[in-house]
Amino acid sequence: MAFNKTFNEEEKARLKKLIDEGMQVTYEVETLKEGLRETVKAIAEEMELKPGVLNKAIRIAHKSSFQDEFDKFDELETILETVGRTL
Repeated sequence: MAFNKTFNEEEKARLKKLIDEGMQVTYEVETLKEGLRETVKAIAEEMELKPGVLNKAIRIAHKSSFQDEFDKFDELETILETVGRTL
């Protein structure tokens, strides 16, 4: 079944504004992400760290989820110790 809705002038204007603003926000987010990616890469290289570790630290800090990550690691460590695979 085909989509069969006709939009009035107010709806058209609202949709156009939404799409235009959404495109602008998406562009800005992409630009910011690229800048962050480049910064992380440069700092990781300077400090001889893996960019993935820095990115994970940023995500954990942003979500305030250090305790959750610690608990997951603790669970993983317990499982690996149980099967003798910690080293």
